[in-house]
Amino acid sequence: MRHRLAVFASGNGTNFEAIVTACERGELPAEVVLMVCDKPGARVVERAARHGVETFAFAPKEYASKADYEREIVERMDSAGVELVCLAGYMRIVGDVLLGAYAGRIINIHPSLLPSFRGAHAIEQALEYGVKVFGVTIHYVDAELDGGRIIAQRAFPYEGHDLGELESMIHAVEHPLYVETIGKLLNTKKE
Repeated sequence: MRHRLAVFASGNGTNFEAIVTACERGELPAEVVLMVCDKPGARVVERAARHGVETFAFAPKEYASKADYEREIVERMDSAGVELVCLAGYMRIVGDVLLGAYAGRIINIHPSLLPSFRGAHAIEQALEYGVKVFGVTIHYVDAELDGGRIIAQRAFPYEGHDLGELESMIHAVEHPLYVETIGKLLNTKKE
């Protein structure tokens, strides 16, 4: 049985690509049935089109409230039969509507070893702080920013000062860790 995933992203979409490619190769017992993006011009929209993944790209300012666009997202996910939501560089805080509809079924990948360096600029904050061990966290999403229960973490040493180099190293950890963690979650669901 193939599980049905939704992936949310706001930018380049490298984590989206890693997930959808793993599904296509049979590395995950799943398919990405919906990609949600809050920036219609983002590169991830092109990636989704290339893979034939249905996309809902919306401009939040065109809605009266967060609840309004989240209701539309929930309707689309429900009609697509989404079982697990994977945030992959989605730069919006998930609100009550989505949390209420998909509680316990939304996960996020974050480029730091939580609970340290929460929020949008975690890599820069950690680099500025001078940490010597960086990492990636996958966690459940709840009402607290980057505060949900941790599912997986992977650390690596880095003592340089080059943001671009560090971001590349983080992506090299993120992609396989996210695919591996999604696989474990889906295999647990079967049991």
